[in-house]
Amino acid sequence: MKVFVYSSHHFEKSFIEKAAKNKHELFYSAYSLNETTAKLAQGCKAISIFTSCDASDKVLDKLYYYGVRFIALRCVGYNNVDLARAQKLGIKVANVPSYSPYAIAEHAVALLMALNRKIILGQELMKKNDFSLDQLIGFDLHGKTVGIVGTGNIGSAFASIMNGFGCKLLGYDIQENKELIRKTNIIYTSLDDLCKQSDIISVHCPLNTSTKYLFDKNAFSIMKKEVCFINTARGSIVKTKDLIEALENGTIGSAGIDVYENEKDIFFRNHLNNIILDELFNKLISLPNVIVTGHQGFLTTEALTGIAETTLNNINEWEENNKCKNELSITNL
Repeated sequence: MKVFVYSSHHFEKSFIEKAAKNKHELFYSAYSLNETTAKLAQGCKAISIFTSCDASDKVLDKLYYYGVRFIALRCVGYNNVDLARAQKLGIKVANVPSYSPYAIAEHAVALLMALNRKIILGQELMKKNDFSLDQLIGFDLHGKTVGIVGTGNIGSAFASIMNGFGCKLLGYDIQENKELIRKTNIIYTSLDDLCKQSDIISVHCPLNTSTKYLFDKNAFSIMKKEVCFINTARGSIVKTKDLIEALENGTIGSAGIDVYENEKDIFFRNHLNNIILDELFNKLISLPNVIVTGHQGFLTTEALTGIAETTLNNINEWEENNKCKNELSITNL
C-alpha cells in the first residue's frame, strides 16, 4: 500500500521503516497535514498523521478526493480528526491507543525532580563558579501527598513510581482503578479535594470536552501555595494564562510542563532563525519556577518502537482484512 507520512521527524523514521518490513511504499514529509498539503497524498491509499496535523472536515474532503481511504495516527489523541466526517466519507481512522506508559510517567518524574532539587538553577550557578547552596533547597518526596489526575496506563505508572518514593497518593478519575488501589493504596477523591490536599499534582488524563481547561484560575486558587504542578498530558487541559498568573503571584509554587495549548506551531520544529511571537509561551518559559520541555515525554526507544509497530500494524490490518482493532468511530467513543 502507498502510505504518505505527514509531520515526519528524523528521530522516528528508522523506527517506522523497521516496523514496515518493506511491506509498504512509504513517502515522508515534514509538513503537517492541512488544506494546502492534503494534495501531497494524491495517489496514496493511506496516510499517517501526528498531533500537529489538521484532519478537519474540509481536509478530509480533499483527502478523499485524492484517494485516501485510511488514516493511521501515530499518537493516542485524535481530537484533531473529524471522526463524524471521516465516517460519512468512508475513511477509516485508527490511533495508537497505548505505548510504553513508562516513557511519559518517567518524564513527569524527571520534571518533578528537576524542579524540586533546582537542577537547572544549580547548573547555571555552577557555570558561573557559584557553588553556594542558598538558592537550591528542595524537599523530601517521602511522605508527601501526590495528586494524580487520570489513572489510566500512564497515570498508573506514575502512581507506582511515586508509591516507591513513599508518597501518599490521591487519585481523580471517572473510573477507579481497582488494581492500582490494591498495589498502591491510592485514595480516590474529588478534584477539589485533590487540589486542596496535594503537595504535587500530576496530570495524565485525556483531552476532551470535559477536561479542556480543567485547570484554570479556580482550580489553582484552592491549591497549596508550595504545590508543584506537572502536566505531561495535553496542553489545553490547562488554561496557560491562569497558570502563569498563579505562578507569578505565588498562588502555586512551580510547574513542569511538557505540553502547551498553542504548541502546534512551536514544538517539533527548529526556530533558530525565527522569533517566536507567542507572548503567552514566551512568558511561560521565562518564569524562574517553571521548566518547559517540547513535548518530548514520549521520546524513548521503547515508546517510539511501540508507536511505529502499532501504526504499521493498523495499516497491515486494513490492507489484509479491511478491518482494524484500533479503529475509531463515533459509535465506540
